[in-house]
Order: sequence, then structure tokens, then C-alpha cells
Amino acid sequence: MSLAGELITETFGYDGGRQVTVYVPADRPEAVVFAGDGELIAQWGGDLEAADAPATVIVGAHRSADETLRLHEYSPGFEPERFSAHERFFLEDVGPWARSRFGVDLPAERTAVCGVSAGGELALAMGLRHPDVYGSVLCASPGGGYRPPAAMSGSLPRTYLVAGTLEPFFLQNATRWRDALRDAGADVVLHERVGSHGDAFWREEFPLMVAWAFGR
Repeated sequence: MSLAGELITETFGYDGGRQVTVYVPADRPEAVVFAGDGELIAQWGGDLEAADAPATVIVGAHRSADETLRLHEYSPGFEPERFSAHERFFLEDVGPWARSRFGVDLPAERTAVCGVSAGGELALAMGLRHPDVYGSVLCASPGGGYRPPAAMSGSLPRTYLVAGTLEPFFLQNATRWRDALRDAGADVVLHERVGSHGDAFWREEFPLMVAWAFGR
């Protein structure tokens, strides 16, 4: 898919050198999405263009090449110190750099955090822990390592969940989060549709997520 916008990749010092890929739309940005698995999700900028979604910068921090380390970075329940280190990188290094470099110092209501599978757990964790930064969570097919806290109160991000009927484990996880967030008074939707765990399923949903978060 050809892009009207631009993809830019920069390497940070975190974890011996971690890349961040940013999709910058051709038009002036109206919103920004921060995401894990950035080598995947930043490529979806062209899908936003094709869908006539709001002009949205995608800031994608790349994942660890080691799947176990990825899980430990993305979910706070496995190895809290590693999660916290990645949380600081995501929030304190990537965030300010992107806001300054790409002119997206936007309020929380124009800022979302997005993730798929284990990255969905990261999106939920970052959104719940930092609702003043990320006004919306866009979560596809979340894993089961991070579950809703026993008590959720105060400010909660708006949350869009999606999972497929052909991935029952992940649909169960998404439903658990939908119910817990709804019971806590959050603005939450769950889109259940035919599909299985994988990039094509998530990519098709992404423009719908962005449109829900930011209008159009």
C-alpha cells in the first residue's frame, strides 16, 4: 500500500538499542496513537489514509526479539521490574520525544494507546495507570497475563476492545475486561466478529478503532 504520509525510525538507548517507528500523516495531525509492537502497527498508517480517518500520528515502539521478554515488558504481572523499565521508556522517553519531534503535544482526549495480543495487555496497563496521558485504549485480542485489577476507580480511559469468534481464549479475555470496565463505570465497547488471531484481523479493525477514539 502506497503512503501519502511518511515512516521514520529512530533508535533509542533502552535495552541496548530499541527502535521506534513513527507514521507521520501528510496532513496536520489531529491525534496520536502510541503502540507497542511498533514495527507492525506503524505500518498501518496507510489503512488510516484509505479509510479517511482523522490525520493520526502512530508512534510504535518495537518489541523485544525474545518473546518471553516481550511478555514481561508488556504485562505487569510477570516481572514487575522489567515492566516498569519498559513503562518508563514508553512514557518518559518515547512520549516526550514524539510530542516534540512531530508536534503532537495533544491532550489526553486526542491521545490513545494501542496494542494487539500481548501488546493489548500493555495498552490496558498503560491506559489504566496513566489515564491523564492516554484518554483512550485501543485493545485487540488481549492475552491473559494481565487481568482487571480487583478495584478500579477514579479516572478511567475510554476503551475499545475487539476479539474474534475464532480465537476463544482471547475473546474470553476481552469479555472479562469489558465487563470489569463497564462495572467500574468506564466508557467501553467490545466488537466481537468473525476472525482469528493475527495481523490481518487486527489491521482491518484499526481504522474503526481510530475513528471511534477521535471521530470522523
